[in-house]
Amino acid sequence: MKHTLRTLLCSLLALVALAGAAQAHPHVWVTMTSELVYAPDGAVTGVRHAWAFDDMFSAFATQGIETKQKGVFTREELAPLAQVNVDSLKDFDYFTLAKANGKKTEFDGPTDYWLEYKNELLILHFTLPFKAPVKAQRLDVEVYDPTYFVDFSMAEKDPIKLVGAPAACKLTVVRPTDTSTASNAPVNEQFFNSLDAGSNFGAQFANKISVACP
Repeated sequence: MKHTLRTLLCSLLALVALAGAAQAHPHVWVTMTSELVYAPDGAVTGVRHAWAFDDMFSAFATQGIETKQKGVFTREELAPLAQVNVDSLKDFDYFTLAKANGKKTEFDGPTDYWLEYKNELLILHFTLPFKAPVKAQRLDVEVYDPTYFVDFSMAEKDPIKLVGAPAACKLTVVRPTDTSTASNAPVNEQFFNSLDAGSNFGAQFANKISVACP
């Protein structure tokens, strides 16, 4: 996704630079809502995301897409862009890390992915199924970009939901409290360009979701 966003924003960032200095990172902002999906036996089967991109990126990303009605984009018309975004997410593990009882839990490839255009924003919907459903007394999920190219923030209202979870399960949500960097590293564009998917810089901006089940 990072490479896709950089390609789409290349010209846009040049215009921003001409307009004046801007913060080096992030370049894209995403407002997220997510669901943790449970099976009837109480096992977690996966995570369902809906990511709303900022208005500047949404406008830029939809340029050149042919539509039947100006300013209106159908799911079918956005399907090629959805495919590119989902394919690119793979290199970054879909910006989603999950642990069941403290042990990393692997995801399969995304399913049910599609883009919608609503209130002039692009929203990417997709489901990340676990390779195998997991029963866990504690499930922890973090969402963040390790390179901090994309800034993720939870929606203000009902950002996380449990779907089909046992009634006794308790949900805890922790938002990043400070977007200033906690690192002593020289934080400039050269520093950010040196980061890759294996970096852990963005972990300090992680959105944290925890579910405790007896």
